[in-house]
Amino acid sequence: MLIEDYAGVTVVTFTDSSILDAATIDQIGRDLYQLTDVQNKQKLVLDFSNVKFLSSHALGVFMTLQRKSQAIKGTMVFAGIRKELMKVFTLTGLDKLFKFYPSDSAALESFGVRLS
Repeated sequence: MLIEDYAGVTVVTFTDSSILDAATIDQIGRDLYQLTDVQNKQKLVLDFSNVKFLSSHALGVFMTLQRKSQAIKGTMVFAGIRKELMKVFTLTGLDKLFKFYPSDSAALESFGVRLS
């Protein structure tokens, strides 16, 4: 996971092509929860452009992160989700819970940050 800050917006880029292993997902959850619980990051972009596979356990982590983000009056959005992964969000109804953008730059623009 790569975590970068752009003008107050935290972009988390997942570097692995699959997020399937339970121990890895638990560690990702701990790292992500630090952003809201400890660092009070209110603007989060989760960049999935490298991710091809995702487990349902990971979806639970993202739902918890969404609740934690909302608890501190924050906003969390997803970027760069491939079509095959988007099907998982659609089938589970999570496409209505989260906001999706085609790229991290489009997600950043939704927060008023332009890269260039």
